[in-house]
Amino acid sequence: MAAQLPSTDLPLFPLGTVLYPGGQLPLRIFEPRYLDMVRECARKGAPFGVCLILEGGEVGAPALPAAVGTLAHITDFHNREDGLLGILIEGGQRFRVARTRVRSDGLVRGDVELWPEEQAQTVPVELSLLASILERLIENMAPQWRHAPRQLYDDAGWVGFRLAELLPLQIDERQRMLELTDPLQRLSELRDILPRFQRA
Repeated sequence: MAAQLPSTDLPLFPLGTVLYPGGQLPLRIFEPRYLDMVRECARKGAPFGVCLILEGGEVGAPALPAAVGTLAHITDFHNREDGLLGILIEGGQRFRVARTRVRSDGLVRGDVELWPEEQAQTVPVELSLLASILERLIENMAPQWRHAPRQLYDDAGWVGFRLAELLPLQIDERQRMLELTDPLQRLSELRDILPRFQRA
């Protein structure tokens, strides 16, 4: 388990979506404050924080970020056809934001408390259908996971986070799945939500 730091200073990138541990997310970077942030993080090999936007927008005035977010590690850079910088990020540890401040360039920084990584738990038999549903969703929607090791489908945390990414959850439900600290509770709540999609 990664060491839990009591508090660390982190640049924050409020987004209209939720990044989960182990998840991948492509981003377009064009605002100067975020171009500077990406350059600084790349130079230092350091992560930034991704938080769901509670108020405001991704562009313009600083947005109000949710209190729980995820470390984002930059894994790839590329120049997009539209001339903008594209990056691929991967989710790491979760954190809680204790305090935020806004720099003169509009970048939000936070004092964050890192959460310990979840202990691995096996998907129980009564929730094993969720692993099968995830496998079908990945086949149709998430080619990056098609060659994932089979043992990951036995990991309740991995299955829950991947389902939360791929199912058409409401945004507050996505944030709740991030904030839950028990992977079995996360799977149970996802199981209870599934009938809503089956009726659709």
